Amino acid sequence: MKIGLAQINTTVGDLNGNAGKIMDAYELAVGQGAALVVTPELSITGYPPQDLVFKSRFVQRNLDVLDDLAGKVGEIPLVVGFVARNDTGAGPPLFNAAAVLRKGHAPEIVHKSLLPTYDVFDEARYFQPSETVEPIVVDGVRFGVTICEDIWTEDHLPAKLYVRNPPAKLAEQGIDVLLNLSASPFHSGKPSERHAMLAVVARNVRVPIVYCNSIGGNDRLVFDGNSLVLDGQGEVVAQFPGFEESVRVVDLQAGERQAFVEANRSEEIFNALKTGLRDYLHKCGFKSALVGLSGGIDSALTAAVAAAALGPENVMGVTMPSQYSSGGSVSDSEALARNLGIRCETVAIKDAFDTFKGLLSPIFGDRPEDLAEENMQARIRGVILMAISNKLGHLLLTTGNKSELAVGYCTIYGDMCGGLAVISDLPKMTVYDVSHWVNRESEIIPWNTIDKAPSAELRPDQKDEDSLPPYPLLDEILELYVEKALTASDIIARGFDAEMVRWIARQVDINEWKRHQAAPGLRVTSKAFGSGRRMPIAQRFVD
Repeated sequence: MKIGLAQINTTVGDLNGNAGKIMDAYELAVGQGAALVVTPELSITGYPPQDLVFKSRFVQRNLDVLDDLAGKVGEIPLVVGFVARNDTGAGPPLFNAAAVLRKGHAPEIVHKSLLPTYDVFDEARYFQPSETVEPIVVDGVRFGVTICEDIWTEDHLPAKLYVRNPPAKLAEQGIDVLLNLSASPFHSGKPSERHAMLAVVARNVRVPIVYCNSIGGNDRLVFDGNSLVLDGQGEVVAQFPGFEESVRVVDLQAGERQAFVEANRSEEIFNALKTGLRDYLHKCGFKSALVGLSGGIDSALTAAVAAAALGPENVMGVTMPSQYSSGGSVSDSEALARNLGIRCETVAIKDAFDTFKGLLSPIFGDRPEDLAEENMQARIRGVILMAISNKLGHLLLTTGNKSELAVGYCTIYGDMCGGLAVISDLPKMTVYDVSHWVNRESEIIPWNTIDKAPSAELRPDQKDEDSLPPYPLLDEILELYVEKALTASDIIARGFDAEMVRWIARQVDINEWKRHQAAPGLRVTSKAFGSGRRMPIAQRFVD
């Protein structure tokens, strides 16, 4: 049997636009000989629709679009994701659903069974889980239709979250093919995790698996595609590309196999950032971006991602030297701009800084300069960048990395100003890794930018490691504390310096208030700040 997979990029809430993409993909796959076409999870509404489902007309309009698609589909079935009403009177008012549409037949509906409520997911807020699973028969072929989490049974998760196993229940009833409509967000290493999981499920149910995943960025989340078709022995029949739309027909009976291709980690992260940035801007109605260039590696990588995502003609850089800026602050920024082909302007802040200090001198008196003056420079730069953003219509991108954001080494209303935090989920050492990948063929990010010691340049001869532990050590401890959720005591027991660990843990905890006010950041690790990590600001727990 030939199955068409429509790995498409949907926009949350663009019901008619999404329907158009679905029909275009359907017609393309049918033209290639598909006997059935599969789309991703909630392909009509986009994923995740979140509280849009509570708007008075949203669910009905999504049902109207479903009816419209049903009227356009021919004899070849289309499997499409949508939001269904729960009329049972029990539980939340909706179902996360899939419909099998085909001419001359009433839609056959499947409801999602396993609803994730961990990390970035909150589906139990909206949906009622299905209590039963049954195959759907199309022209004598018995399909098991599952939706995303339904296939992530307890054998493949870090903890036993579910007592039910939809693929196993479907296999007990006899199926020929297991379909999965997915909207599985990316984090580094996720495509390989999915492949390993699907191979186990295929060997357990002993039938081919057709796994169709979304691609594109929706707010903080990035969906990577990487759809897969596996045979009943768990071998890969087809692997779809990452981070790009793709419509392809796969013959389940051709007997073809291929090795699973694992992407280069830095390349994968760069493509995720590029996809997330491109879609965030375009889906929010922006066409261009603005980046404050410091001559440092964080702003350089952010600008490189922006140029790749939007085209260099749609990116503007601004360098804002002060009396503490090194010569490389401007020259490295200008070299980067030339290499990327982006516009670069210089706005010196020394006079503005002196003016602010003069204005505040009656209040500050003879107190020595300290953090207040350092933050003042960052906030002057923030005012300049936001003014340019307002005047020219560019979306301002913040440039802070995860290591800095974790311990609060950033200035609220200063370098944190902006509409999207592109690299806020990249630890500092990952920033270096990805920057080296950017320069794999030729110098894009100036090597001087990569090689010099990181510095905020807010006071004479300042270096980041004057205030922070060495980044390799900081990142290792942060991974254990933030991503692995180990206690400070657990980390110390692994041989790390106790004073350093407790300082880092305290900085993470007391800077929660800053992160609550930060621009949304693109998620590329397994535990990002934001919706996947919800910590209170006012709290006194110390482990």
